Amino acid sequence: MSPSRTARPLAVAVALVTVYILWGSTYLGIRFASESIPAMLMGFTRFVIAGVLLVGWGLLRRRRGEPLPSLREWRSTAIVGAALLGAGNGGVIWAEQHVPSGIAAIVVALVPLHMAWLDRVVYKQPASRWTWAGIAAGFVGLLVLVQPSGGSHIDMAGVGVLLVGSFCWAAGSLYARTAPLPRSVALGSGMEMLAGGVLLGIVGLIGGEAGRLHLTAVTGKSLLSVGYLIVFGSLLGFSAYAWLIRNARTSLVSTYAYVNPVVAVLLGAAFASEPITLRTLVAGAVILSGVAMIVARPAPNRVVAPAAIAPAEPGGPVPEALGALSRN
Repeated sequence: MSPSRTARPLAVAVALVTVYILWGSTYLGIRFASESIPAMLMGFTRFVIAGVLLVGWGLLRRRRGEPLPSLREWRSTAIVGAALLGAGNGGVIWAEQHVPSGIAAIVVALVPLHMAWLDRVVYKQPASRWTWAGIAAGFVGLLVLVQPSGGSHIDMAGVGVLLVGSFCWAAGSLYARTAPLPRSVALGSGMEMLAGGVLLGIVGLIGGEAGRLHLTAVTGKSLLSVGYLIVFGSLLGFSAYAWLIRNARTSLVSTYAYVNPVVAVLLGAAFASEPITLRTLVAGAVILSGVAMIVARPAPNRVVAPAAIAPAEPGGPVPEALGALSRN
């Protein structure tokens, strides 16, 4: 077997593990970073810094004579960045001010369910009974999660924002598979981060966060958390995801939804004293079971649309920069 054929499965495995672990930890990082930095401005800072670094790296690695990104590619990356980073990650950032980080991760695990029904309704892809059963299980799990019990309840506004954000993440991910994006994953991801970061900055300014930002009150824990999110969440984590959605099966990429909630719940309990209740465990198990039904039983006779872009080149900040935000 040639080296090129053995390298690809290894690259996919490394990228998957990167997304599994790093994205699970970013939920807690977001909570700590937002403790003394207004949420949307924190997201703006994180994504703009990471975006500038990735765009710079992509331009440095650009081959002689290779054209700069076209206006069409800028438009596509802006759409993807707004959907994944602005609405998707922005929803997580806002919601974690109202719900525990572990709960946020469980609700975000519904992304593959959104992708499944969007695939059926928008792209007219056939769906099996297992797919519909998985969607139903996810809905039941969500009902269990938000149902008040033992005098405790989960903030419904936070859950609602998470649902909208996870829907936008799913829609943006499906769009990115055939959108005309730059060939360089680093360059494309950096452009997406800049678009998403600018959007979050605008939202933060409109929401009056500039007046609530007091630099002298920013803690070391928040600064370290922002640094962690930039390096491990954005440069490595989302870069890996951006590369995967171009180079691996959707069903395989979606398996990150199994691991992220487990990592987030455990870290939230260990470092932020977030409670692990029976309701959380049951709801999480039901939701992840629904995800498993969809991922393990892909729709038969699936129609695959031709790719609108060439495969991303390997190498970069985690296969070639592997980059664009981080859903977390």
